[in-house]
Amino acid sequence: MTTLYERIGGTAAVKAAVDIFYGKVLADARIAHFFEGVDMTAQNAKQRAFLIMAFGGPNTYSGADMRRGHAHLVARGLNDSHFDAVVENLAATLTELGVGQAEIAEVAAVAESVRDDVLGRSSAEAA
Repeated sequence: MTTLYERIGGTAAVKAAVDIFYGKVLADARIAHFFEGVDMTAQNAKQRAFLIMAFGGPNTYSGADMRRGHAHLVARGLNDSHFDAVVENLAATLTELGVGQAEIAEVAAVAESVRDDVLGRSSAEAA
C-alpha cells in the first residue's frame, strides 16, 4: 500500500502545500497573530519535515514534540477554534493543489490525532 506521502506527490507536493498553507494562515485573522515574530523560513522547514514524516515519508523531523512545541501558544490562548482554523486552511490548500478528498480526509485525521497534544491536554479533558 502506498503512503499518504506518496499519494499526494512526495516532498515536492508537501513543500508546495506548506508554502501555500502559510500564506493562507498569515492572511487568516483568526490565527495570524500566533505567528507574529516567528521566523517563517525556519517554521516552513519544520512544518515540511513534520508533515513528510506524519504522512509516511522519510523522517527528518527533529523539532519538539507537539505538546512542548505548542505550549507557548496554549499559554497565549491557543484553543480548539484556532486548531480548527489551521485544519481548515490545510484542507483548502490541499483542495487548491488538486489533492483528492480521500487524501484530504486522511490528512485531517492525522491532524486530529495530534489535537490534544497541540492543545496541551489529555484526551480525557477533551471528552
